[in-house]
Amino acid sequence: MNLKTIITSAITSILTIVILAFSLKHNNNELSQNEIPIQQVKNYNLKAVNEINFVSAASNSVNTVVHINTKTTKAGKYYYNNINDYFFGRPYQKTPDKTIAGSGSGVIISADGYIATNYHVVKGANVIEVTLNDKRILEAKIVGKDPNTDLALLKIEETDLPAAVYANSNDLQVGEWVLAVGNPFNLTSTVTAGIVSAKGRNINLLKEQYAIESFIQTDAAVNPGNSGGALVNSKGELVGINTAIASNTGSYTGYSFAIPVNVVKKVMNDLRNFGTVQRALLGIQIQELNKDLSNKLNLNTLNGVHIARVFKNSAATNANLLSGDVITHVNGKKINSVNELQENLSQFGPGDKIDVVYLRENKVKSTVVELKGILKN
Repeated sequence: MNLKTIITSAITSILTIVILAFSLKHNNNELSQNEIPIQQVKNYNLKAVNEINFVSAASNSVNTVVHINTKTTKAGKYYYNNINDYFFGRPYQKTPDKTIAGSGSGVIISADGYIATNYHVVKGANVIEVTLNDKRILEAKIVGKDPNTDLALLKIEETDLPAAVYANSNDLQVGEWVLAVGNPFNLTSTVTAGIVSAKGRNINLLKEQYAIESFIQTDAAVNPGNSGGALVNSKGELVGINTAIASNTGSYTGYSFAIPVNVVKKVMNDLRNFGTVQRALLGIQIQELNKDLSNKLNLNTLNGVHIARVFKNSAATNANLLSGDVITHVNGKKINSVNELQENLSQFGPGDKIDVVYLRENKVKSTVVELKGILKN
């Protein structure tokens, strides 16, 4: 190798080293500008975990939820062995009575033993047993029931019980974290988490004349046995009673529905104090406001509920509401659907006064309505 070749190789090596050094320094500078110190990363992750920590909410609510077991006796059927027995008056036979077992959940709403649950959980039951979270088993009696909301009030003879704390379901927001607490498939004290997917849902579950459906929809896993259990917020406060699932299989497939606690609270108070629900009505026939109806009425909005008919001697008549008016607010709360109006009204009783804002010929008006009970024919 000649001197020229040696010098050329040396220069090339030096230049390569210089370029590599410069490149590494440049990359390190970029990393130092963009990287987060390890301590900050740890703190960030801990903060994220703490924001979705449901330990306190579960702890505050799990002891307020009970396991309900029911026994319903189904009477046997009478029959004749053959047609000759019928015509010749021979004694008929009877199939044995059947005892059907059922289960569900309930929520302790007062320390002296009152429990809220679904009507369908205890419907027709001859025996109702309540298992507390501490495994004590007590017999329960039905204080009252309301098929219109699928709610029932039970009573056990016990005191100093952990009772649920009511939240305000009107304040519940779509996207808010919630927990479902209950006993699915007899798996006691089960807690699942999800978010509020929607409010004011009507799934045509109840077939009663004065049925009220304005469910909280969530994606918290709810299965058979969860019915009557608690839906709680991130503080462990009661926001609803789990009631139904949307499923083609009978098991959870993505959506569950709960009765808002403001409705539950009103129904429970009425059942405890009166044995029946004191239902308040405006005395109107209502319908959803859609684009076609809005155009027909020459309205500038799709928000509100249309009054199709006002009944004589009703609360609406006394407040000068007319057919064709569109209710937009009740007590300052915006009303966008029939479900929302029914849910709102279900929180009041006969004699209560509410502020109603409505549209009449595109002009905003307001009135005070004194609600009445169910009209008698």
